[in-house]
Amino acid sequence: MVEKASNGLFKTGVIGSVIAALCCFTPVLTLSLGVVGLGAITGYLDYVLLPSLAVFIGITFYALARKDKGSCEESCPPGRKPQR
Repeated sequence: MVEKASNGLFKTGVIGSVIAALCCFTPVLTLSLGVVGLGAITGYLDYVLLPSLAVFIGITFYALARKDKGSCEESCPPGRKPQR
């Protein structure tokens, strides 16, 4: 159960990070907003995209830490049960 949740969190974190980074560091979002006629809000994109990038990177690291914590089948210290 923990592994499935970690995989979903990991996928969400990676996909969100890639999309936010793509919109932050390339003019994809700026050009598409200009085509639609919403070019005036491009000045405010940094207030949304940079925090979302930080959140998605945090989700990715949390999922990796959770996956590593739950995968101690044979190498668990004495007294610790493996999580399922």
